[in-house]
Amino acid sequence: MTYILSIETATNVCSVALHCDGAVLGHQELFVEKSHSGLLTVIINDLTCHCGISLNELSAIAVSEGPGSYTGLRIGISTAKGLCYSLGIPLISVNTLEAMLWSVLPFMREDHLFCPMIDARRMEVYCLIADRDGVVIKPTHPKVISESSFIEVIKDKRIILFGDGALKCKEVLRGPNILFIDNILPNAKNIGQLALAKYANMEFEDVAYFEPFYLKDFKPMHSKSI
Repeated sequence: MTYILSIETATNVCSVALHCDGAVLGHQELFVEKSHSGLLTVIINDLTCHCGISLNELSAIAVSEGPGSYTGLRIGISTAKGLCYSLGIPLISVNTLEAMLWSVLPFMREDHLFCPMIDARRMEVYCLIADRDGVVIKPTHPKVISESSFIEVIKDKRIILFGDGALKCKEVLRGPNILFIDNILPNAKNIGQLALAKYANMEFEDVAYFEPFYLKDFKPMHSKSI
């Protein structure tokens, strides 16, 4: 049996899931800001204990690679790498936005376009565009939202926007071909579902050198000289 523990910390949601051969055994989430650093390992221990699985039985660790919060990604990925290193098991990375797609696609029959969004502050978001089959048409990219956003896309099709980045789009984007779905956030269940195929194909990351997919360069804050 293949046991995959999945970790999602790209946003304020701290989420962990455990899959066995693709089926969800357990899933825990905390919607508490800044809970990742203090509670992630606690959730992992609780979840595996409640599922009756020891860490030594895990086949792999899957982690949300980004884009997302710099701090959240660093915490999730460093935890995943530490577990992989100590347990001697492979590390699998999954694009955060691609995983978000699978919170929506199984419930959609219409031939629309789908755009998961993560808030990147001000009027910027991280997003991608995919079709009904989950084929990515425009890969992950940063986008500044304005009234003309998606104007070329919505000439022929409707587009569905979702994720915490879509909230601020409601203030700017209107029209019959722009639709919104509320309350869709990254979660570890979708990370684990996509990770199983990667595990079967041995698409593993180098535990020593793997880094988060920040999308934009990380710029640490420095104090200004007076």
